Amino acid sequence: MRSGEFLSVVLARGLGRRMQEGDERAELDPVQQRAATAGLKGMMPLGATGRPFLDYVLSSLADAGCGDVILVVAPDHEAMRARYDPSRLSRVRVRFAVQPKPDGTARALLAAEPLTGDRPFLVMNADNLYPVEVLRVLAELDGPAVPAFERARLVEESGFPESRVAQFAVLHVDSDGWLRGIEEKPDPRDLDLSGPRALISMNVWRFDRGIFESCRDVPRSARGEFELPQAVGLAVRRGARIRVVPASGAVLDLSRRVDVAQVGARLAEWEPRM
Repeated sequence: MRSGEFLSVVLARGLGRRMQEGDERAELDPVQQRAATAGLKGMMPLGATGRPFLDYVLSSLADAGCGDVILVVAPDHEAMRARYDPSRLSRVRVRFAVQPKPDGTARALLAAEPLTGDRPFLVMNADNLYPVEVLRVLAELDGPAVPAFERARLVEESGFPESRVAQFAVLHVDSDGWLRGIEEKPDPRDLDLSGPRALISMNVWRFDRGIFESCRDVPRSARGEFELPQAVGLAVRRGARIRVVPASGAVLDLSRRVDVAQVGARLAEWEPRM
């Protein structure tokens, strides 16, 4: 496989409710405010250069050898299409898949199915930035996989408060390193029992096309959406084998308004290259 050829699907369709409804005390400039109000977290300008967050995501994918990218977007995605026109790109190839309505990440992935063919691919949200080495390891594996971040290291390396990490999904793994299940919004008592080494999912995956059947069949969640983690759980119950691989390094999360200043500070010296 030549560098840059591995396929990635970046889910950029969500409404960004947490960003829209976030803490009004978080200071945003007028351009950031418009992006937050529109739910376009990936287009939020950050850092000293004011580059959109999604520029950094694409730059990291290129660094990891995952430069063939499908962006899943809303029907009114003209700003993204203009930003990532082929004439402006040298390290990544970007194609667009349209998710007609924001009905969940499982449906977002289904929107990309016609463009994936029979190739394996990574999947991630447009509001997360992952360590390049984690992405590279996933791309080099053979078969579906999920990276597992230890709870305590996420707090230390990513700067998340412990209360926030307690809301992230926990991975249950068998003795041979295969995924047994995913526990979203775990009971705090269970998380305390699992301790600082609890294995946390940060919503980045390696799949093959076998995941699409579960994305079609997964029922609506309590939030009324068709969600990818629940589709993964369904796939595992049906016999899918998903390798759990240890991961470390900072994961940047742009889910809330209060994240903007911290993420911007971490990206201040980074010039993304797409």
